[in-house]
Amino acid sequence: MNALLLGRRTAMGGLAVLLLVAGIWASWGTAQHVMLTGERERGTMTVSRCGEDECVGRYEPGSSGSKKRERVVIDRSIAEKKGARIPVAVKPGTTEVVRAGGPGFLHAWLPLGGALLLSAVVVAGGLRLRRTAWALALAGGALLTASYVTLVF
Repeated sequence: MNALLLGRRTAMGGLAVLLLVAGIWASWGTAQHVMLTGERERGTMTVSRCGEDECVGRYEPGSSGSKKRERVVIDRSIAEKKGARIPVAVKPGTTEVVRAGGPGFLHAWLPLGGALLLSAVVVAGGLRLRRTAWALALAGGALLTASYVTLVF
C-alpha cells in the first residue's frame, strides 16, 4: 500500500513539475526579448493593418544601434487597432517584434499562467495539497488576469 501511495505521489509531483517547466519553457521564447534588454533593438511600432493571426506596421527605433524598418510583424493578440503606437523589442535577425514594457512582460508569461492553473489541479487532486494548489491557482489566475487587463484596457 505504501509503495502505491509513494508511486502516485511521485508521478503526480513529476507531472506538476513537468507542467511548470513546460510553462516556463514556452514563455521564455518571448520573455527573453522583453526582459533582457542589453543588446536588443527597442522602439515603437505603428500598427498599419491586422489580419487574423498577426499585425503589421512600421518600426521607429528608440535605442542606439536600432534601425528603422518599414515592415515588422507582431502577434495579433496585442488587441490594438490601426494607427496605434506600441513599444516593442525586435527579435534578433528577424522582422518580428514583441510588445515591450509591463504589458509585454505579462503577455510573455501567459503560458506560465496556464501551467500554474493546470498544475494546481494536479497538486490538489493527485497530491492532496490543497493550500499549495490554491496558491498555484491564485498565482496563475492573477497572471492571466493582469495580462488581460494590461493588454485590453
